[in-house]
Amino acid sequence: MHVSSFRHGRLALAALAVGLLAGCATQPKPLYYWGDYPSVMYSHFNNAKGQQEQIQALEAMREQARAKGLPLPPGFQAHLGMLYGQSGQAGRLAESLEAEKQQFPEGAPFMDFILKKFQPKPAEARQ
Repeated sequence: MHVSSFRHGRLALAALAVGLLAGCATQPKPLYYWGDYPSVMYSHFNNAKGQQEQIQALEAMREQARAKGLPLPPGFQAHLGMLYGQSGQAGRLAESLEAEKQQFPEGAPFMDFILKKFQPKPAEARQ
């Protein structure tokens, strides 16, 4: 056997071993369940979908995340809460912002700021 063919054989065997090991590697579990959230955000900023359509899409993604046992990404609950607030559903707005605060406590001051903005003013509350 020639030395050159022996080296080529070893290289081929090494390449095969690397290929097999790479094929067996498992993908890491994602940190968050993103679902279709990026495209919903894109449609929101391009006014491509109405508020109710966006709310339905985000609620469906929230259920999918629960089914998969994965947390939602940062800002998801706040975005959903904003949509609820814009559609006049103050109770759902507060629920979503509280959920965002629970998951990401570092954002609590901003969530509290938003909640204050959506609270009825004393004159509005009496009417």
